[in-house]
Amino acid sequence: MAPANCRLSMKTVSYNMRGFYQGCSVIEDLIENDAPDVLILQEHWLTPANLSLFDSHFVKYFSFGSSTMSKSVDFGMLRGRPYGGVMILVRNELRRLTETIVT
Repeated sequence: MAPANCRLSMKTVSYNMRGFYQGCSVIEDLIENDAPDVLILQEHWLTPANLSLFDSHFVKYFSFGSSTMSKSVDFGMLRGRPYGGVMILVRNELRRLTETIVT
């Protein structure tokens, strides 16, 4: 029998941001209204240097993920449309129960 304070379900949301700044307000609304435990976010379009925006915008969540813009940035000035990227946000309360194996 589970303790009274034990949660037996986990709310997970997957969302295509179509760019960090376009999707940021939707993520903020989801967090405020639905309080998901895990968010799996695609197409944030951030460079590696800007991935910390997730930590500063979503302080109740631990973030880990990657940018697909790494090679484009290595070649100098960005040209064309940004693309790709995935980020996973895990509610801070669940951080002690999670382990990052590979990133």
